[in-house]
Amino acid sequence: MYLPPGWPPEVRPPGSPDWETSAVAWLLDAVPPDYRAYGVLRRHPVALARMASHHVNATVEAARTGYRRAAVELKEYLPPHAVEAVLAAYRREGPRLVSLAASIELVEHALRGEPFVARMDTSGQTRSSR
Repeated sequence: MYLPPGWPPEVRPPGSPDWETSAVAWLLDAVPPDYRAYGVLRRHPVALARMASHHVNATVEAARTGYRRAAVELKEYLPPHAVEAVLAAYRREGPRLVSLAASIELVEHALRGEPFVARMDTSGQTRSSR
């Protein structure tokens, strides 16, 4: 089975035994622990995926805002090297969050039953299509 780039290694391929169980476990790790208290999210993985997508996309936006404002908001309270360390943390965390958001989107599409098909683009590279 073709899995597109960005498919999380912790999630079994769609259609394999227990793949939805692995998707739910992975999605629950992507959201705050309090989400585990809602049985409806375990029973309806598409709802969990949608909520995880909203949560992680909001976190991406919060990180972008934090990065833009950190130097001004912290300069009176932290030495310059500490401000730079905070900015470096944002620079590392931002791409991780963006990648996580993309992976959640892939899992959500699979939970909705949308197949992934490998296609060649004009540069000869394989890409995903839904």
